[in-house]
Amino acid sequence: MELLQEAAVKNGPLCVGLDTAPSYIPDAVLKDYKSPAEAVLAYNTQIISRIAAEKTACCCKIQIAYYEAMGIEGLIVYAKTIQAVHNAGLIAISDIKRGDIADTAKAYAHAHFSGEFETDIITVNPYMGFDTLAPFTEYCKPNATKTGKGMFVLLRTSNPGMVDIEQQELKNGRRVLDTVGAELERLNAQFKLLYPEQSCSPVGAVVGCTEENDAKALRAEYPDLFFLIPGYGAQGGAARIAATLLQNAGGTVNSSRGILCAWKKIPELAEKAQSGNITMADIADAAGSASASAKRELLCAKK
Repeated sequence: MELLQEAAVKNGPLCVGLDTAPSYIPDAVLKDYKSPAEAVLAYNTQIISRIAAEKTACCCKIQIAYYEAMGIEGLIVYAKTIQAVHNAGLIAISDIKRGDIADTAKAYAHAHFSGEFETDIITVNPYMGFDTLAPFTEYCKPNATKTGKGMFVLLRTSNPGMVDIEQQELKNGRRVLDTVGAELERLNAQFKLLYPEQSCSPVGAVVGCTEENDAKALRAEYPDLFFLIPGYGAQGGAARIAATLLQNAGGTVNSSRGILCAWKKIPELAEKAQSGNITMADIADAAGSASASAKRELLCAKK
């Protein structure tokens, strides 16, 4: 998490979401590959290459559901995508949103912090109780041979249905999400005691940028937590709201469809897709340009 915080300062706060569905790739491009999964890997690899070369993003977020939907081949592409992110010198966030009890949580932690699916940071769902976080925090502790892992815990998500649970008021007058935030602060303080030389806790929070007042309140309430910020772009979150969440300890702002489907907003490429003349390089170039534009917009909003 500390390395991600540094990268966000150096390369800008954009996180490129590789939530890549085959439907985001034009049919004319898909037909050049043996399978949709193979096309997804080629698209991911080209996007990663462009953002790494142009330094337009600090990390990539890979949403595992899109790869699970493609079966075994999709999970192989998922693993290869994480490796491609690492090979490019970027940090990989695996958006897996796991949350389960005891030995099951240990198995999830082992699966995603080691072996073929090994990643740098994962997303975790705390709503089965805070004991579900413990197996993941064990991997967040650095040792003599390895950098510690990190995790973003769901705090205030960007979907409309978050009001059903996260915003519910408790008897003490606080919301459910405030209880989660208090636990994250407790973990943060615990890690500061263990590793006082670190500038950033390995435990961050997912905070959506779809509602301005909530964003301001949560940034003020948790100044020391590094945020993963969904909702920007296709989900309607404004750059100015994201910029609010980037204050204090900072954060990284995810954009997925806005980058992956950027080619659809370019009339020339839309025409090429309709005529069957569009190429993988065309759509990857559009994604690269979109990431550069997103970085500029976020940096301007942050000033």
